[in-house]
Amino acid sequence: MERSSRGLAVASLALLLAACGGGGGGSAPPPVPPPAPPTAAELNSASRLASQATFGLNYAAIEALAQQGNDAWLNQQFALAPSLNVPVVDDLIGRLNRGELPSVPDDLQWLIQFRRFAWWHTIMTAPDQLRQRVAFALSQIMVASDNVDALIVYPGALSTYNDVLLTHAFGNYRDLLRDVALSPAMGIYLSHINNRKADPANNIFPDENFAREVMQLFSIGLFELNIDGTPQLDGNGVPLPTYGNDDIREFAKIFTGLSFRGPGAVFGSAPPNFREPMQMFDSFHEPGEKRLLNGLVVPAGQMGIQDLDAAIDNLFNHPNVGPFIGTRLIQRLVTSNPSPAYVERVARAFNGDTTGVRGDMGAVVRAILTDPEAANPNNDVGFGKLREPVLRAASLYRQFNATSSDGFFANSGFLVQQLARQHPFSSPSVFNFFLPDHTPPGALAAAGLVAPEFQITTASTIVGMTNLIDFAVNGGFIMTSDPALGTVTFDLSDYVNLAQDVDALLDRLDLVVTYGTLSDATRAAIRGVLVNIADADARARTAIYLILISPDYAIGV
Repeated sequence: MERSSRGLAVASLALLLAACGGGGGGSAPPPVPPPAPPTAAELNSASRLASQATFGLNYAAIEALAQQGNDAWLNQQFALAPSLNVPVVDDLIGRLNRGELPSVPDDLQWLIQFRRFAWWHTIMTAPDQLRQRVAFALSQIMVASDNVDALIVYPGALSTYNDVLLTHAFGNYRDLLRDVALSPAMGIYLSHINNRKADPANNIFPDENFAREVMQLFSIGLFELNIDGTPQLDGNGVPLPTYGNDDIREFAKIFTGLSFRGPGAVFGSAPPNFREPMQMFDSFHEPGEKRLLNGLVVPAGQMGIQDLDAAIDNLFNHPNVGPFIGTRLIQRLVTSNPSPAYVERVARAFNGDTTGVRGDMGAVVRAILTDPEAANPNNDVGFGKLREPVLRAASLYRQFNATSSDGFFANSGFLVQQLARQHPFSSPSVFNFFLPDHTPPGALAAAGLVAPEFQITTASTIVGMTNLIDFAVNGGFIMTSDPALGTVTFDLSDYVNLAQDVDALLDRLDLVVTYGTLSDATRAAIRGVLVNIADADARARTAIYLILISPDYAIGV
């Protein structure tokens, strides 16, 4: 029984006794006893959920989650309003304009960083941790990156795009797909902004970039899937493709006529406006019929936005979307190799089996996080995932009580970017920092398993991540690009207080960091080091450092 349900039952019994005259003579009912403290199993369950659904929780927050119960916590998280990035960017721009930020070579250097500052500050301080984590997962599926110059110099561009992902994280996938298609940042990144109808005489044809990626990466994938994510095969055992070049050309016609929105906006020459969805200019939209997937014909002569809505519906209603997007989200939140049964349960949630609404992202996220494979994995050889650098850094800061001298977590990602070569919205291509089906050669490949995050795991990044942890834990601070923005430090007093008892210290760290999965061998190795350190502060810092660089933590199981 969930802990919150237990508390409700106790309170209801007390009220019933009072109503029935329990206690005799109209006397006051006996006080309701406080709920029992969480068990070790409940604490580990809460910590596991925190690792999958947040950017990290400290011990007090894990204890509170366990007391509340996983289901009640999820319900509370679903109800929270989104903490958006654009207001943080606007605040920073205001501070720059008022001369409150220190001098740099030129203001462009600040503007380039504001989007990154806003992302880190928000994930460090936002109460809607589940929404923030899901939006990060979506950003690795529906990729836009500041490798395009125009998305660097306008700090609101990718922040606005991230806010689209945040807004729709628990909404409907159709609405998300539509707003992504209309996002000016995505229009710049995949080049369908100012995409115009065909003019063969001048060798002008609709750009096919977004048309291809919206199918391949954002909705249906390359091959027809069964509901459990396994590929459908033809008579020769070859996977069936979902689309071909003709389909790309037809979808490219759909995404013509879009440009920046604004008063008096003119197609192709409007000032950049990343804060609002793109506007359809029908005179530049391909007017003829379009033949889309599964025999759908979009008739000629419609308004351009009607064509776009028809295309979004065509993709959204394709049977592949549930298993395809479900698998991608499972990989980002829980495990790299979900079983077909796990994928099917999530796909059915997408299809509306649990809520009656197709594309309900809240139902999909709930299905992913409450599935038996997520909550109680059997720890077979295929379960788990390598923690990517951004998640390792964010969890370190949040689990170990990072605080900022000015209350603003400006560039907490500076070292992640410099040492581990990863930063949100800075991937080298539309395929993210790593491919979902990447596997390193060796035992994993031989077992038919994928390990996406290993694609950015090199000797250099391993050393870089180890150095980041060393700087943060043993150095006691997080380096920023400009200390004038505030220095981030840690409060490790709880762990220092536990350090006199090595086993108690390791128990606490195992709970917070590895949710009770620390192996006997790793524990014994760390313990052997700690018993030779007399100083409590040094012992606590060494314990944290060693567990954070251990394979038990790097590979979350």
